[in-house]
Amino acid sequence: MGNLLSIVTFLPLVAAIVLAVFLRGNDEAAQRNAKWLALVATAVTFLISLFILAEFDPANTGFQYVEERDWLLGLKYKVGVDGISVLFVLLTTFIMPLVIACSWDVSKRVKEYMIAFLALETLMIGVFVSLDLVLFYLFFEASLIPMFLIIGIWGGANRIYASFKFFLYTFFGSVLMLVAMVAMYTDAGTTDIPTLLNHTFASETLNLFGFQIIGGMQTLMFIAFFASFAVKMPMWPVHTWLPDAHVQAPTAGSVVLAAILLKMGGYGFLRFSLPMFPVGAEILTPVVFWMSAIAIVYTSLVALVQEDMKKLIAYSSVAHMGYVTMGIFAANQQGIDGAIFQMLSHGFISGALFLCVGVIYDRMHTREIDAYGGLVNRMPKYALVFMLFTMANVGLPGTSGFIGEFLVLMGIFQENTWVAAVAASGVIFSAAYALWLYRRVVMGALIKESLKAITDMSTRERAIFAPLIIMTILLGVYPALITDIIGPSVSALIDNYDTALAAVSHETAGQVAQH
Repeated sequence: MGNLLSIVTFLPLVAAIVLAVFLRGNDEAAQRNAKWLALVATAVTFLISLFILAEFDPANTGFQYVEERDWLLGLKYKVGVDGISVLFVLLTTFIMPLVIACSWDVSKRVKEYMIAFLALETLMIGVFVSLDLVLFYLFFEASLIPMFLIIGIWGGANRIYASFKFFLYTFFGSVLMLVAMVAMYTDAGTTDIPTLLNHTFASETLNLFGFQIIGGMQTLMFIAFFASFAVKMPMWPVHTWLPDAHVQAPTAGSVVLAAILLKMGGYGFLRFSLPMFPVGAEILTPVVFWMSAIAIVYTSLVALVQEDMKKLIAYSSVAHMGYVTMGIFAANQQGIDGAIFQMLSHGFISGALFLCVGVIYDRMHTREIDAYGGLVNRMPKYALVFMLFTMANVGLPGTSGFIGEFLVLMGIFQENTWVAAVAASGVIFSAAYALWLYRRVVMGALIKESLKAITDMSTRERAIFAPLIIMTILLGVYPALITDIIGPSVSALIDNYDTALAAVSHETAGQVAQH
C-alpha cells in the first residue's frame, strides 16, 4: 500500500474529527462511545503500523514508504521512515491504546479528552515521519497544543501554572530552530530533509559582534536546533518544566509525555544535529557530555529527596535522558545504538511507572509517598508489577533498561573515560532512589487505617500492564529485535558524520597550506 504512512499518521485525527462532529450529548452512553471509538481507532492504528514494520527492509539505509505530494506555496508534503524513525512510530502507536485504556475512569469532558489524545497521536507520528523541514516544524510545534490542553484542563490543582510553563519553555526553545530553518532554506534552496542531509553547510570561522565563531554557520545552526531539542528532552538546566508538568498532568498525560514526547528531542538530534551540522556537533560535544553527566548525577540526587511519587519518577526521566544525549554525541555505533535503545526502553518502563502511580492514586487520591506503606499485604499483584518496573528502571540485567545503559556506557567510554565514570555512578544513584521509593510505598507492615480496604489491580489494569511487561523483558533478553533494525541506519549515519568531518579537516589543512 503506497499510502500506509499517511493512513497511520492521520487515522487518529480522522477519529477525532468523527468524535467532534457526530458524537452528541454528555450522558453516560455518549461518554462510553467516545472511549470505545478512541480505543478502537488507536488499536487499529497500531495494527496498521505493524504492516510497516513487517515490510520494512533494515538493510536499506535510505528512506522507505516515501510519499510526496505538492502541498502549499511550493512546499511539499513528504513523509518516509528509515531504521531510526520506524521504531519511534511503532512506539507511539503501541503506547496510545494503553493510554486510552488507562483513561477509562475519566468522567469530565470525556469527548474533548479523547479528541485531544487522538489529535496528539497524529502530531507525534507526524514528527517521526516528516521528510520536509516545514512539515516537521508544524508537527513538532502543534504537538504542544493538545498536551497544553490535557495538562491545563484535566490536570491537578496547579495545572494552569504547569501547562503554561510547559508551553512557554518548549515554544521559546523552538523559535531559534525556526530561524535556523529559514537560514538553511536560504543556503540550500530546499526544505527537503533527504537533500539537506547531503548538503554541506559553511563551517568557516565567523566574526560575529567581535566574537570568533569556530565552525561558523554550522555551529550557529547547531546551537539553534540544540536549544529546541535540549528543552524537549529535557536536558539540565532547562529541565525544570518537566516535574511540574508530570505532577499536574493526568496519568495518561504523564505516560504520553514520558514515553513519547520526550523522545522527539533525541530524535531531532539524530535527524538534524549530528548529520546536518557535524562540525558544530564535534565542537560542542564536550559541552553536551558534561551537561548530560551533570543531569544524571544532579537529578538523581534531587529524586532522592522527593516526597511526591510522580516528581521522583519525573526526575528519574531527566537522568535517563542524560544517557541518551551522551550516547548520541559519542557518535559511535554502541553509543547511538544504546541511545535509541534507551529511548524505546524508557518509553515502556517510564510509562509503566507513571501507570503504577496512577493505579494507587485512583484509589487514594494522593501521590505523597508518606501516605503509603505495606501495600504488598493488600496488593500483591500490584507489588509484583511495580517491582518489575522498578528493577527495569534501575537497569537490572534481563530487562530492557540494562541494555540501553550498558551500550551507552560502552560508547561513551571510547570517547571520554571521565564522563563515562560520572555516568556510571548514575546506575548506583538510580538504584538508591528507585528502591527507596519501592521500600516506602510497598514494603513493611500495613499500619495506616486508610489503606486497609485498598483493592488490588483490576482485570483492566492488569491487561494494560501486560504488553509493557512483555516488551520490557523481551527486549532485555533479545535486544537484537531493535538493534538489527536500527544498526544499518546508525552505521550509515556515523559513516556520513565521519566523512563530513574528514572533508572539513582536509579543507582546513589546505587553507592553512595556502596561507
